[in-house]
Amino acid sequence: MSEPIFDRTMAFAGILQAISQVQRVARHGQADGEALAACLNTILVTNPDNTSDVYADKVSLKQGYQLIINQLGDDKQKDVEITRYLIGILALERKLSRASNSMGMLSERINQVHRQLHHFAITDDQVVGNFAGIYSDIISNLGPKIQIAGNPEFLKQPLVQQKIRALLLAAMRSAVLWRQLGGKRRHLVFSRKTIVDIANKSLTL
Repeated sequence: MSEPIFDRTMAFAGILQAISQVQRVARHGQADGEALAACLNTILVTNPDNTSDVYADKVSLKQGYQLIINQLGDDKQKDVEITRYLIGILALERKLSRASNSMGMLSERINQVHRQLHHFAITDDQVVGNFAGIYSDIISNLGPKIQIAGNPEFLKQPLVQQKIRALLLAAMRSAVLWRQLGGKRRHLVFSRKTIVDIANKSLTL
């Protein structure tokens, strides 16, 4: 059985992986296809036997581990935009955890996506649009909206907006898992070195 901090670090990497794709879509108008699929697939794993089941694409998750090293490590490569998105996601997740009916609604809507996948790939525009709708209807209204920075030409395109919301939903899924595994904001300060060490080891696996 894996140590809780290893599982928490994996979930935290999942948050950062999704956030980094939000940033990429906002700036360049498109996500990395494999990373987008990896992020969206995490939303669908609602009853995993272990944390590793949620992150089937270990290669894509390595971007999340690298971001942990960049954001929590000692070097100067910290990205204030990534930090701002992270704070926004963690704040919304706290509100979601207190909204008792919202989790049931989330589960129901995610089941609808499962049925949709009998006919479409997970990165199909219709499926992405469905994920985006879940975020807009259930998550977005819980607290202050996360202000996304990027290229205005891309940000006004409906499909770009949908990809961003779908990826924010993926970030939220990992944030929920992180909290369920005992993750707390204070760990990002007091357990910073341990988390970075685990991220470094995970990159070499």
